[in-house]
Amino acid sequence: MAKKYFGTDGIRGKVGEYPITADFMLKLGWAAGRVFAKEGNGFVLVGKDTRISGYMFESALEAGLSAAGVDTRMLGPMPTPAIAYLTRTLRAKAGIVISASHNPYYDNGIKFFSVNGTKLPDELEHEIEEYLEAPMTTVESAKLGKVKRVNDAAGRYIEFCKATVPPQIEFKGMRIVIDCANGATYHIAPHVFREVGAEVVAIGAEPDGLNINDECGATKPENLAAKVMEYRADLGIALDGDGDRIIMVDHKGEIVDGDELIYIIAKSRLEVGKLSGPVVGTLMSNLGMEHALNAIGVQLLRANVGDRYVMELLTEKKGILGGEGSGHIICLDKTTTGDGIVAALQVLAEMRRTGKSLYELKSGMKKYPQVLINIRTEKKVKLDEIDAVKQAVASVEKKLGDKGRVLLRSSGTEPLVRVMVEGVDLDDVNKYATQLANDVKKSITS
Repeated sequence: MAKKYFGTDGIRGKVGEYPITADFMLKLGWAAGRVFAKEGNGFVLVGKDTRISGYMFESALEAGLSAAGVDTRMLGPMPTPAIAYLTRTLRAKAGIVISASHNPYYDNGIKFFSVNGTKLPDELEHEIEEYLEAPMTTVESAKLGKVKRVNDAAGRYIEFCKATVPPQIEFKGMRIVIDCANGATYHIAPHVFREVGAEVVAIGAEPDGLNINDECGATKPENLAAKVMEYRADLGIALDGDGDRIIMVDHKGEIVDGDELIYIIAKSRLEVGKLSGPVVGTLMSNLGMEHALNAIGVQLLRANVGDRYVMELLTEKKGILGGEGSGHIICLDKTTTGDGIVAALQVLAEMRRTGKSLYELKSGMKKYPQVLINIRTEKKVKLDEIDAVKQAVASVEKKLGDKGRVLLRSSGTEPLVRVMVEGVDLDDVNKYATQLANDVKKSITS
């Protein structure tokens, strides 16, 4: 059954536009509270990123949970993966994250974590939606939920992050620029890397409620690249607003994306005998990563776009490593969800283990040029039912051979058909992508 409010990553939208409103969040807190109240004794954790609307939604959720008779523990600004970790280790009923991740400040959203620190199962999301359609009630006064603040949340998470690399690895002498995207890692990430011995230059670490992800962080790594060159740093780390994405920059100022970082971590795990199962990417993962992994004997499986689907396939195939080119990297041998700080530490540890720079570590993988063209449509199109589209795709695939690939998919959020062509030669890729996009456009509009 389709869900009315929950998407692939919680509930998200523009602040002030339904359902991202204070009254809806009050009802959502109550509905979630009614569901979580069945999970036994305990409390629900609530954390947020740094966007200004977080104060409003934090209060609304707190009131709704209290009305449902559920105790709340407030974390304040904390990275999404930190809330997943704390939900698990503090044995909370559930964790609630108020964040719109890499979106601008005027968006916000809600994500939930189960007691295991993983995304909520579909059946619980359906149950919450059922309560959202019911009249809101309040438990008797003696049973109202109580609220406390977790004062040592940041320290707990900092220690956890540090523990994901062996204590004998010394990062002294390594200079790092960290871009916190004026988001939830601003008071976490600089401490983590300083405490493992690195010299840290922190940027994007002065949130004001409005500047989260604004021309900074993982969605704008060009700024970090300039700072790495300015400070002559060994590398740069760009996180997004809620800390679950990472993009890095090497000492030459070249951007290192999620696919390249996954390759580096996979090769490291393989060489020390700690890689199990396949690596999981998505339909958009670069073909260069697939070829590089195959060259070292590692299988790449592709899930639908979205870290939720990556996680599902990892669990099914008993893998420990997966993610997306956008920087969601899941190291299941270290934690239960995508974590930018933890992923960065794994890369730094590999630099120390091998004595190689980030530039050298990524050189084993050659990224293939990708060209993406969006075609706007009047309505949702079933591409696999149009013969002319299938013929056009087959024609380009034949020309590319095993040196490239084609991906056609309808957007899940907009009336768009996305045409992606990938191959060795950029000129050929541009030519084939334009040709295919024109053929597809004619086929779906005729």
